[in-house]
Amino acid sequence: MAEIINLRQVRKAREKAEREAKAAENRVLFGRPKKAKTLAETRKAIEATRHEGHRLSEPDKE
Repeated sequence: MAEIINLRQVRKAREKAEREAKAAENRVLFGRPKKAKTLAETRKAIEATRHEGHRLSEPDKE
């Protein structure tokens, strides 16, 4: 005989799992403090400037 399942409980469990996955994704995206974000942006800008400083010639503008 087949097992009886409650479709409402299955639906709610699926929605809860989706919410938990979205929350985990948001923790990764938005979970850093402001100081860490600004430090990363500053480092990225410095590295880009340093990288561009090693160019032999200016890029052609079209």
